[in-house]
Amino acid sequence: MTEPTSPVPLPPVPLLDVRGLQKFFPITKGFLQRVTGQVRAVDGVDFTIHEGETLGLVGESGCGKTTASRCILRAIDPTGGEIRYHTRAGDIVDLAALSPAELLPLRAEIQMIFQDPFGSLNPRMTLLDNVGEPLLVNGMGNRGERTDRVAELLRLVGLRPEFMHRFPHAFSGGQRQRIGIARALATNPRLVVADEPVSALDVSVQAQVLNLLLELQSRLKLTFLFVAHDLSVVRHISDRIAVMYVGQLVELAPTDAIFRHPRHPYTAALMRAVPVADPRVRTIDGILGGEVPSPAAPPSGCYFHPRCRHAEARCMQETPELREITPGHFARCHFAELWPERDAA
Repeated sequence: MTEPTSPVPLPPVPLLDVRGLQKFFPITKGFLQRVTGQVRAVDGVDFTIHEGETLGLVGESGCGKTTASRCILRAIDPTGGEIRYHTRAGDIVDLAALSPAELLPLRAEIQMIFQDPFGSLNPRMTLLDNVGEPLLVNGMGNRGERTDRVAELLRLVGLRPEFMHRFPHAFSGGQRQRIGIARALATNPRLVVADEPVSALDVSVQAQVLNLLLELQSRLKLTFLFVAHDLSVVRHISDRIAVMYVGQLVELAPTDAIFRHPRHPYTAALMRAVPVADPRVRTIDGILGGEVPSPAAPPSGCYFHPRCRHAEARCMQETPELREITPGHFARCHFAELWPERDAA
């Protein structure tokens, strides 16, 4: 008699599964505002985020990373694609297809930390009202309960509860960003989209805020989509990194793999462009020639081929797919397996 075999464990369901995400902005002209073209701000982006993970989304200014994050939040409506979200109740819903009324119950589960700690807080409201507003919107009408919750949140982010009756102008940039983090955590979210949350802060304060986010993630089991352009920041906080270029995802891999063995020439150029604290080290190889293509008129084939020194005729004609090069490492390049050796040569 054969012993029953144990069932093979199924892979965990991603908390967020983005498939073919697109966001096009129309270009209008003339008195009648005729549509003459489209700006392809986000052009077919695919990635997943598992619960408790931090995915870093990086790229140059204008590459579409902030637009993609706002589509996920449904702050703007995507043009196409799916945004599958695993709700706290256990259901899988497509956020891109939901109406505003259907989105309302899910707003508390997905929150955002904004880039500007000065402009993201209402200067006419105290900390109690700024941090407590999401609680009021989501049904906590009792002011005493809101006050207790705000005091708890301020302690959580390293601020004193008695500060809640002060206005935002009384705080430094780092303190204001902590207030913004407290507001994002008010509704006990599962997914937090952090849109360059430390880019407006001093370097020493950046480290404090990043360490706070890591501590909060461990304590509250948070999941982060961390949008940034500073590779050193992303390397410190991310489990995996997704690199965007002209609205497309060109590489996606675990953090160590993408820094040790980048498989796309654009990613490698970003790595080489990071300043090194040694005046004897030359970093001129990291400078890319040419200009970033316009998302309103992207080049044919591979979007990166006008700036790639390894480009061939195929790159100008065929659009590469985002494919798996090694387990868990994806790249959008026809020669992803070969070009690192060419680059070394």
